Amino acid sequence: MKKHNPNNERIKHKYRNFLKESQRLSEQSIDAVDHALASFDKYNGYKEFKRFHYQQAISFKRDLSKRLNARTGKPLSKTTLHRTLRNLKAFFQWLSMQPGFKSTVSYPDAEYFNLSEKDVRVTSARRQKRIPTLDQINVAISNMPSGSAIEKRDKALVAFTILTGARDSATASLRLKHVDLDTGCIHQDAREVRTKFSKTFDTYFFQVGGQSRAIFDEWVEYLRKELLWGDDDPLFPSTRMGLSKDGQFQAIGLKRENWKNADPIRRIFRKSFEDVGLPYYRPHSFRDTLVKLGERKCRTPEDFKAWSQNLGHEQVLTTFSSYGEVSGSRQADIIRNLDDQKRSTPDELKKMMSRLNSEFQALE
Repeated sequence: MKKHNPNNERIKHKYRNFLKESQRLSEQSIDAVDHALASFDKYNGYKEFKRFHYQQAISFKRDLSKRLNARTGKPLSKTTLHRTLRNLKAFFQWLSMQPGFKSTVSYPDAEYFNLSEKDVRVTSARRQKRIPTLDQINVAISNMPSGSAIEKRDKALVAFTILTGARDSATASLRLKHVDLDTGCIHQDAREVRTKFSKTFDTYFFQVGGQSRAIFDEWVEYLRKELLWGDDDPLFPSTRMGLSKDGQFQAIGLKRENWKNADPIRRIFRKSFEDVGLPYYRPHSFRDTLVKLGERKCRTPEDFKAWSQNLGHEQVLTTFSSYGEVSGSRQADIIRNLDDQKRSTPDELKKMMSRLNSEFQALE
């Protein structure tokens, strides 16, 4: 049975290089494109991409809508459908402009990968996010064991995430030299740390209360003073696997290497919440928690700008539009208590509106 087409593989490789070098997409984004192309290629019987016809897009779209999620057994979400089809549309539009394909692949035919307007609206609708509270996070952290080196690492990892809001991919690649305990700062150097859009910035520990700062400081001291690790060693090392005394393959300690990806971090988070009877909250959800905290603490435009920069956002607007949705209960409280709240001064409001207006113009 045919499992690939050499000509298709060559053009897919060229497209991958285009996305990486020209469009500067992350490996994760490119992997999603690879998955979409592989799915279409297989469904289409590995026919030459040169023979692409809009009916193939229509047929694949119908088949995709009938597929089930392998993990849940439920139909694929509209968001998954939209993401897959959008990647295919972009690929065939690019392909129609490549030498050897211009006469056979029609640019408008790629439009047949579009979902209906109704389905697109479903994918873009804003929904209430499930966000952990600081109390829930502190409970999960305080109940995590810290007897072994692995347990110390896991506990410090969750504490570190609420202290910094660092993305899990960046956390997995950090080294001890990126930590400055004296200033309470993490240097996210894009030359060595897997930051989003390869941005370099400093993150100062957020004031979140609880034991998180003490737990993280103790972890760094443990690595440096007890294990005698140096600047180039990982901040959160991967797990060393080996044979136990009874011959079972299991975790036996820490490996002097960074994690290759963020999957182990997510497993640690899942276990930490489930162990205290709470639903699983992804590492990224801690960034939403910190934005909510910032909404309560920040009082001036400068406060919001500093808070936003600390999360790695160049623009305050990003923090508002991507994370700053007001929860239903908080919305009700604000509306009911507007007359009792301390109002910003005219100068503060003018500065805030001027800053946001500048950022809107920059996006146009």
